Amino acid sequence: METPEENNALVTMDVLTTPETQPSKRRKKKSIVWEYFTIETVSPDCRRACCKRCKQSFAYSTGSKVAGTSHLKRHIAKGTCPALIRDQDNDQLTPSQFTPRNGGSELPKRRYRSPASPYIPFDQDRCRQEIAKMIIMHDYPLHMVEHPGFIAFVQNLHPRFDKVSFNTVQGDCVATYLREKQTVMKLIEGIPGRFCLTLDIWTSNQTLGYVFITGHFIDSDWKLHRRILNVIMEPYSDSANALSHAVAACLSDWSLESRLFSVTINHPLTEAGLENLRPLLCTKNPHILNGQLLIGNCVARTLSSMAKDVLAAGQEIIKKIRDSVKYVKTSESYEEKFLEIKQQLQVPSEKSPSLDNQTQWNTTYQMLVAASELKEVFSCLDTSDPDYKQTPSMEDWRQVETLCSILKPLFDAANILTTTTNPTIITFFHEVWKIHSDLSRAVNCEDPFISNLSKALQEKIDKYWKDCSLVLAIAVVMDPRFKMKLVEFSFTKIYGEDAPRYIKIVDDDIHELFLEYIALPLPLTPTYAEEGNAGNNVKMDESQGGNLPSDNGLTDFDAYIMETTNQHMKSELDQYLEESLLPRVPEFDVLGWWKQNKLKYPTLSKMARDILSIPVSAAAPDSVFDIVNEQLDQYRSSLRPETVEALVCAKDWLQCGSADV
Repeated sequence: METPEENNALVTMDVLTTPETQPSKRRKKKSIVWEYFTIETVSPDCRRACCKRCKQSFAYSTGSKVAGTSHLKRHIAKGTCPALIRDQDNDQLTPSQFTPRNGGSELPKRRYRSPASPYIPFDQDRCRQEIAKMIIMHDYPLHMVEHPGFIAFVQNLHPRFDKVSFNTVQGDCVATYLREKQTVMKLIEGIPGRFCLTLDIWTSNQTLGYVFITGHFIDSDWKLHRRILNVIMEPYSDSANALSHAVAACLSDWSLESRLFSVTINHPLTEAGLENLRPLLCTKNPHILNGQLLIGNCVARTLSSMAKDVLAAGQEIIKKIRDSVKYVKTSESYEEKFLEIKQQLQVPSEKSPSLDNQTQWNTTYQMLVAASELKEVFSCLDTSDPDYKQTPSMEDWRQVETLCSILKPLFDAANILTTTTNPTIITFFHEVWKIHSDLSRAVNCEDPFISNLSKALQEKIDKYWKDCSLVLAIAVVMDPRFKMKLVEFSFTKIYGEDAPRYIKIVDDDIHELFLEYIALPLPLTPTYAEEGNAGNNVKMDESQGGNLPSDNGLTDFDAYIMETTNQHMKSELDQYLEESLLPRVPEFDVLGWWKQNKLKYPTLSKMARDILSIPVSAAAPDSVFDIVNEQLDQYRSSLRPETVEALVCAKDWLQCGSADV
């Protein structure tokens, strides 16, 4: 049995033992307050406990008398330590953790921070930036930061996070946009070639127009990029000068004057509208390639318009199929019964019935394809389920197959536009030619339904071919697997005896464009200057006789060099055309081929870079199949135009950044 004196001595020994000399079994029993206090010797017989955070000192021991640790615990537990209040380390003990359990004196066991969870101080500004990014990336309304549910959620995550207002988060979103814009600006400054723009016109419930301007370009590593550059509100988007005003503002904003190569628009323009846009192109002859560097006939809209005609022609049978699918999909028991019949019949199709979204024609096509493959199941469902009364007839199923056969080439072509990593202009020469050929044969079909529908579709594809075939053909020439050979073959099929005349137009125009690249070199962007001046960076010293007159006195010599160089560079194009075709291997990288051969074809490769960056569609990849005009929702229409632009552009740039990473 220990005496009180012996007890005090043991306590004193426990307290005064330093961490360096204390045995390990004593260290396990040390009070938790010593994570927050140190013992300082004031005099040989006086020691005080000093708070590590606020540096206040407290009585601890005088001679053999020990003050204990209760008052030290109160300093931490009651929140009276000003420095501890500012400490936002969630991994450290909070004042509530010092509260005795069940009103007793037992303290919780000491908690150690996991080595995998490093100390991260709370940062209000960073949290605001992340909220702004979240709103941008997921199209959340700016007002959500003022919603009671959001405020309660954030306060539970961290009580010291200050509530933000609509105006504050709007400013944070704009700040995010400006930061990301600097990154895109640096990317654009290093682009060696020219730029192609697409214009996608949106409407709003306020009858205001919004022009979404997207830039398409190929970098010095021959990678194709796509970035939304501006969203410009045009109150009268149907006017003749609305789009030219928007494009001019974009070029000025990004310093792209004299670097615009082509413009693709998502709906036809009036002749006056096209003429207002034409002077903004950088080519010496704005009417070069028969003026087709202004593409007023977006292929995605053309395909959607054709698909819309097909769906309208078969609307009655499509409604029957939709009702049948709806019957199966709206009841879990019906769907289970449908699958059971499918298994009994051993139908090989892996598809399951799915309802369509009537604003996107690809979903209707996929619904018809799935239903056609499962027609035996629907027929048996009629006999086993007396409530199912929408069974299509055999004639109906035959018409479904007809609709699917007409929609399939349109679907396959449009599906190519959903990718943004490879040039689509080469592919679409072949796709449009196939659709054109298929419709030419279908027009002569004995079935009046197919014949009449094909005539209506042929008119639309003929118009697109007339407006865009030349620029599509020249893009094909830039593919070393095809060159002029595919143009000659395709034109012979389409034009018959008149083919040589159209083939000559393509050949003449590509040579004319090539001569422009010789006479008018591209602007000397840093990357372009580096490529063009490699091996020629030689400076003459005045002391070595290099001090020439201001005009060098060699004007006639410059003209001579230009004349002889033109002759030489023309043969560069001819040499390329005369070389044999490359094998048509799958997954051929045409941009990679030009990257490898840019030294062999220094001028032609620059022209190829610009041509292959021409987009055939102005629609975003996720709206290629839309059959309704894009409309800004009511909430975004209520925001300032500058805020709409910041939200849309920043989202695109953040997504591109994530994809690059």
